[in-house]
Amino acid sequence: MNETATPDVKQARMTEFMKLLPLTLELAGLPRSGDSRLYTSDQIEARVMSVRIAYKQARSLLKELGESGA
Repeated sequence: MNETATPDVKQARMTEFMKLLPLTLELAGLPRSGDSRLYTSDQIEARVMSVRIAYKQARSLLKELGESGA
């Protein structure tokens, strides 16, 4: 089952991610970075994990809405 995704599948995943990005960022609740704000690698990893979790929840919500209608 470790098959490589086709370019079409990769493009579809990226499109889905970009469409969900505004909701994902709202769910993550991260403050915007200032112009002079520098993060450590641990802080960046923590922000990435927050976005990753929020994206999974956004996808779950979209799937639930698609199945139940509201």
